[in-house]
Amino acid sequence: MKTESEVGKAVVPGKPRYKRVLLKVSGESFAGDGAYGLDFATIADIASQVAKVRAHGVELAVVVGGGNILRGSDAEKFGMDRASADYMGMLATVINALALRDALEKAGVPTRVQTAIWMQEIAEPFIRGRAIRHLEKQRCVIFAAGTGNPYFTTDTPAVLRALEVGAEAILMGKRVDGVFDRDPLVDPNAEFFDQLTYMQVLERDLKVMDATAIALCKDYRLPIHVFNLLQEGNIERVVLGESIGTVVHE
Repeated sequence: MKTESEVGKAVVPGKPRYKRVLLKVSGESFAGDGAYGLDFATIADIASQVAKVRAHGVELAVVVGGGNILRGSDAEKFGMDRASADYMGMLATVINALALRDALEKAGVPTRVQTAIWMQEIAEPFIRGRAIRHLEKQRCVIFAAGTGNPYFTTDTPAVLRALEVGAEAILMGKRVDGVFDRDPLVDPNAEFFDQLTYMQVLERDLKVMDATAIALCKDYRLPIHVFNLLQEGNIERVVLGESIGTVVHE
């Protein structure tokens, strides 16, 4: 994994700073400017950005959220059993994964979907060795259905999968420009952070990832780049070393 000095070192212009990364796409990003549902133009744009990153020889895996369709925690507030609600949320991530796979294939990116819940008619089961082999063959791998267990957000599976496949960094695609002390979509005076340590995120309860995921990143010194996914070209800019968004590291 990258150490602090490696994350901060000068990069060679036009050369990727990482060989293998994991992109975490929030479910809300799939809705574009809407609150819920699938915005297929936005999904096509994400696929186009991924294709540009792959053109640099970067191996890329993706974990998708499902908040544009259903959040288990939201359903629980209305009296639904939390475990059942979380399983529904896992199925929502599969819907997003299939939509993204279709867009990636249309953009010329060979793609495989692997799920933590067995559904062999539409996707492969998650097998670590097979996922790594897909990446080595320059295929994009989308991981869906979280870990297959309730009571987890998709943040923890993103870190787990990144560690399992040997990703050098996590790219967190959001609908905002990075990490703020408050929601910038609600409060335009929210303070922006360009760099943070894992402990600062935990101590200030900043909404980067859930605490379990941040603790895992801290233990294994896995850097997190948080940026606006909906701005054209941002994935490529992060991979090529441009200073955009927020970096969380040791």
